[in-house]
Amino acid sequence: MERQVFDAIRNRRSIREFTGQPVARDLLQQIITAGIWAPSGLNNQPWRFVIIRDHEINAKLASLTHYAHIVQAAPALIAVYLDQKKMYDPVKDHQAAGACIQNMLLAAHELGLGAVWLGQILKNRDRVNDVLQLSDQFDLMALLALGYPKHRNQQSRRQPLTDFILHEFGGDTP
Repeated sequence: MERQVFDAIRNRRSIREFTGQPVARDLLQQIITAGIWAPSGLNNQPWRFVIIRDHEINAKLASLTHYAHIVQAAPALIAVYLDQKKMYDPVKDHQAAGACIQNMLLAAHELGLGAVWLGQILKNRDRVNDVLQLSDQFDLMALLALGYPKHRNQQSRRQPLTDFILHEFGGDTP
């Protein structure tokens, strides 16, 4: 049995170095489509997106984060927002945004692109909104940097599963 989802989850890595090859609009739309299929409480779908493929905007955004080199080098950026007028519960809506972003990262991986979830820029969310000409109705959740990877030699590991399970009640024990 093929385990495509598990394989994608285990093999996707954060890509921070890109070739200069542009990313086609239809690929970015496919990535966003994957995001909007994430679950959300009451199916309120509170997420909104800004697609950026403009060097001047990249440079302005780069000045707002310690990860300027990534932002400036990325052929495409997607800013992920929550529309506060669509929200009904902050915790559930922020969880939904995380699910949305994870879907987008997995879709980028499947499409042969590399991506990284940048959150440090959130400390300047108001200034990001100014650059992107958005009101404070829109709350920045992340900036995704996307492009074709220069390489795929990133390594990662996880702690053993037993380190994460606090208790297990009922069921069969081996």
